[in-house]
Amino acid sequence: MFDPTSPLFPPVQPTRQGMLAVDDLHTIYWEEVGNPAGVPVLFLHGGPGAGLSPQHRRFFDPKHYRVVLFDQRGAGKSTPLGECRNNNTQLLVEDIERLRVLFGIEQWLVFGGSWGSTLALAYGQAHPARCLGFVLRGIFLCTQAEIDWFLHGVQWFYPELYDEFVAPIPPEQRAGPALLQAYVERIMSADPAVHWPAVRAWSRFEGRRVFLLPQAEEQPCDALDLGVGRLESHYMANLGFFDDDQLIRDIGRIAHLPAVIVQGRYDVICPPLSAHRLHQAWPGALLTMVPDAGHGAMEKGISRALVGATEQFKRMGHFE
Repeated sequence: MFDPTSPLFPPVQPTRQGMLAVDDLHTIYWEEVGNPAGVPVLFLHGGPGAGLSPQHRRFFDPKHYRVVLFDQRGAGKSTPLGECRNNNTQLLVEDIERLRVLFGIEQWLVFGGSWGSTLALAYGQAHPARCLGFVLRGIFLCTQAEIDWFLHGVQWFYPELYDEFVAPIPPEQRAGPALLQAYVERIMSADPAVHWPAVRAWSRFEGRRVFLLPQAEEQPCDALDLGVGRLESHYMANLGFFDDDQLIRDIGRIAHLPAVIVQGRYDVICPPLSAHRLHQAWPGALLTMVPDAGHGAMEKGISRALVGATEQFKRMGHFE
């Protein structure tokens, strides 16, 4: 049911939806929400592999914005689910351009959180002329240091989750990069008796630390577990298909564009240092540090800041 105290806009249904074949293997699901004549927005979900939620439509005034959302390769309703072949950042950027041409959009506001912020930066740096600006949350730059934190550093805050995560792995494979490789081997196994426990363990390891405050356990979702487990491990094992610190190095390509960075102070999935580094490299961007939030976009402080950003862009066309 709609919560009148929520900072989000009321639930809204797509005006159009469909499937787009992007190569011989992958077909991606897309949907359009809001005003067909409105200011275009591109929404990029996290993960990789997490897919869309109806909640994602609610950060935007549907009377003002024309929002395009899609499930990235291997995620959500896109097919094949969890497929890692022909799946890298550069191909996702090409998919975004296919969607832009399909919708006849010249420029759009780019909105993404977590891995969605990574992809937003990659797309913007590849196609700056197509971007009106950026709303970014929970910054992830896909560096080795961030991946090490995701897998190992978080044990300083969630030792019990870390112990549970490494328990299925032999002790000699738990340190450093060996842990990621051990999970990749299991997650990519053709044997369901091997890959299903691994993808579920990976998804649980991440999902139970998204919010600052404990949340009720959600029912297991095979599609989410498979998409997140396979694609996150695939992208992390390949450093997101980026050169070292590429997204910071190339920030000059989009530094002239307006941007808001929304970061939870107690985000233990994408810690605030990455948002701080991005802001230092991009001083024209506005950094909003939410003092009582973790990583979740649906935490009220973060949702309020994100809606505030889209509302300000609606009024002014920039951020201040």
